[in-house]
Amino acid sequence: MPKQSSLLGTALRQQRESKKLLLRQVAAAIEVDTAFISKVERGEKRASKEQLRKLATVLDLTEPFLSKLWLADKLIETIKGEDQASEALKLAAKQLKQTI
Repeated sequence: MPKQSSLLGTALRQQRESKKLLLRQVAAAIEVDTAFISKVERGEKRASKEQLRKLATVLDLTEPFLSKLWLADKLIETIKGEDQASEALKLAAKQLKQTI
């Protein structure tokens, strides 16, 4: 079964294409290979926080926006397929609100 595309990957691809940048141009700008960027866009690899900072600059996006998508993808990957995923997220959100 193919991997579901990621929120981050979809946003990166849309922004890259809207700026008419090639994969290789983005890859060169953040000092990774083209295959890595392609895999991040398809949700097959996860970018590091440092790579997110560089991507934000190259693609004219904000780092908080990309970080939010990165974290959402990480949460989805962790809980997908769990019977109580939705309820667990609600509990976690409630707990986070109490600690902020």
